[in-house]
Amino acid sequence: MYKNGVPEPNIDFAPKHYFCRRALGPLVLDGRVDKPFWEDAPWTDDFIDIEGESKPRPAKRTRAKMQWDDEYFYFAAEMVEDQIWATMTERDSVIFHDNDFEIFIDPDGDSHQYYEFEINALNTVWDLLLVKPYRDGGPPVNGWDIAGLKTAVHIDGELNQPGADNRGWSVEVAMPWASLRECAPEGRIPLPGEYWRVNFSRVQWQAEVMEGSYRKVVNPATGRPYPEDNWVWSPMGLINMHYPELWGFVIFSASQGPYSFELPADEKIKWELRRLYYRERNYYALHGAFCREAEILMNGGNWSIQPRIETTDRLFQISALSPSSGTTYYIREDGKLWKE
Repeated sequence: MYKNGVPEPNIDFAPKHYFCRRALGPLVLDGRVDKPFWEDAPWTDDFIDIEGESKPRPAKRTRAKMQWDDEYFYFAAEMVEDQIWATMTERDSVIFHDNDFEIFIDPDGDSHQYYEFEINALNTVWDLLLVKPYRDGGPPVNGWDIAGLKTAVHIDGELNQPGADNRGWSVEVAMPWASLRECAPEGRIPLPGEYWRVNFSRVQWQAEVMEGSYRKVVNPATGRPYPEDNWVWSPMGLINMHYPELWGFVIFSASQGPYSFELPADEKIKWELRRLYYRERNYYALHGAFCREAEILMNGGNWSIQPRIETTDRLFQISALSPSSGTTYYIREDGKLWKE
């Protein structure tokens, strides 16, 4: 199970955050973002490369908005695009084989039991539940659907028409809390001031026009399309969206706020435990056994925790006390993180 190790992200722990405001009225979905419903919702920062600021800035702008009410979690995204194309029309197809927009949601921030949603310019969706990340054995539950999901796409130009005056495409998504509550803390919708972990990704393929249609550009050295670009809201430090611990913080606000946010000290404790989890898994891949000495895994550096490690031949558990809250946090070999 652990022979391949777990890549450690090459990034400082500084996820983006966003204040998700209460919607003042119902949303009539048509895929457009330029309407009163979205006026008071701020844009996220422009998306950057999935690996972070060390990579070139995306050539095409992407940004998103969010709102919420008692029934839905609302999303909108706007993508600048001069080549608007899509091919997949069947729900739960592997939508990222087209250019797409993706939403990831981990309600309780433990990296298990989270949601993935993908949509292309044909308004075809793929929604699934991840029991745990692929690095930890998955599996994805493709048969899970967001009951009552509402989506719409607006094309600013013409779909699948090379040579058209294309400017971009946008999406609107309304996800009912009735479905999202399944993995939420206490099985309920969030309260004002609480936060969920969320991220977005735009998958972008290199395309060219052949025989009057868009086709992915093929690398002659491999005979396969060039790898897709991944542009995200909160960077991951590696090419893998399935590290929920690096997703952004979405703070749910009432009309009176909150509209200020400082990363809680306990989130830094969790991140240090997560770093030890990466290293423990990688130690096993190299040595065939888990490391019992925290000093070996920590290998110097600036750490705030004094971890305790317990191991068996196939299992480990690492714990650390938060001085600020008095809470003890735990992480185990499959990445599950919890507190007591």
